[in-house]
Amino acid sequence: MTQKTFLTIASFIACTVGLVATLFPAMLLASKGTSPNEATDVWMTEVGILLLALGITNFMVRAHEKSDTLKALFLGNIIIQIGLFLIEFIAYQNGIITLLSGVAPNLTLHILLAIGFYYYLRKM
Repeated sequence: MTQKTFLTIASFIACTVGLVATLFPAMLLASKGTSPNEATDVWMTEVGILLLALGITNFMVRAHEKSDTLKALFLGNIIIQIGLFLIEFIAYQNGIITLLSGVAPNLTLHILLAIGFYYYLRKM
């Protein structure tokens, strides 16, 4: 897979999840088995906006040549994926996220995306 294809897929995922989180925060939280409230809806909406911004950024640089800036973006994406993985895993372990079906796909996706960003970072 080319870097351009990978970043296109990664940006589509980020924008899709970001849009759902922004427009339907309570639904997204409920799908994980949590108890949404006004405060969690606000934070989920904020996360959604951040994911939209990340997806748009990744899409806009998908065809860029190797550079220090692209390295920094890939490293930032790796940190995001590892951080989100750890947060969701710990939340599931602590019973905050109660549905395995609400966390297993995300954990898998975070691992795959982190590996992809690491792969392209190492290629530079």
